[in-house]
Amino acid sequence: MDLDHALRVAVEAAEAAGALLLDGVSGAGPRVRAKGGGGDVVTDLDMAAEKLILERLLTGFPGHRVIAEESGLAGAADGEWTWLVDPLDGTNNVAIGLPVYVVGLALCRDGAPVLGVVHEPVTGRTWSAVHGRGAVGPGGRRLSPPYRPTAHGPTVAWTQGHGVRRGDPVAGAVRNALGLRARRVLQLWAPLLAWAMLARGDIDGIVGYRAELVDLPGGLLLAQEAGMAVRGFDGTPFACDITLPDQERTFVACHPRRLDELLETVAG
Repeated sequence: MDLDHALRVAVEAAEAAGALLLDGVSGAGPRVRAKGGGGDVVTDLDMAAEKLILERLLTGFPGHRVIAEESGLAGAADGEWTWLVDPLDGTNNVAIGLPVYVVGLALCRDGAPVLGVVHEPVTGRTWSAVHGRGAVGPGGRRLSPPYRPTAHGPTVAWTQGHGVRRGDPVAGAVRNALGLRARRVLQLWAPLLAWAMLARGDIDGIVGYRAELVDLPGGLLLAQEAGMAVRGFDGTPFACDITLPDQERTFVACHPRRLDELLETVAG
């Protein structure tokens, strides 16, 4: 498997989908409809961007499996290579006219991420990572943010899966603890953007509770390759695998020197 070729295809697909999204958002705007019974939404732009990406991936890698946010499984029934596609991470933002969204792709081998791409259409920036080769941003700049002490607590992003119910006691307790100890808690409705911000050093950490599958591996790999640490709430190493059930996709991610602080916070 030529990962350099896979990266080129993924970046080109993400950027082409991003151009489609940007044109649709700035034009007549998306058509929005309800998705499921939990208040989530989907737009015609999600579907169009996903179709574009799927066509490129299935043409370029006919023996691979693809798990896409809207259409589910495509391509090979099984095998060692699986693509994850989030064609519009931040759909709820787009639906209310908030231009905070990205396109995300990840390639996993035997369930573990080996390649991740995040593209932000509004700014035209793309971030990517290949396992063991580091993370890069626009212009090929290597991402490796230093530890920065904060006098008034860290700025962290919170993300939770769609299946988390209102009133969930764990989610409530952790969010309350973050609110008390963090300088600011961001709820972006676009987890992949939060991962890019962590990899750049713009925020100090991410706390995820029962996170969604499709936008986790690529963003997590981006942050890890930029030098960030990821742990479960109990402090054990978090091994991202697409076979993990949602209740096990719970973690903190931050610079290694900030781990004790965040783990103490989520422990209550």
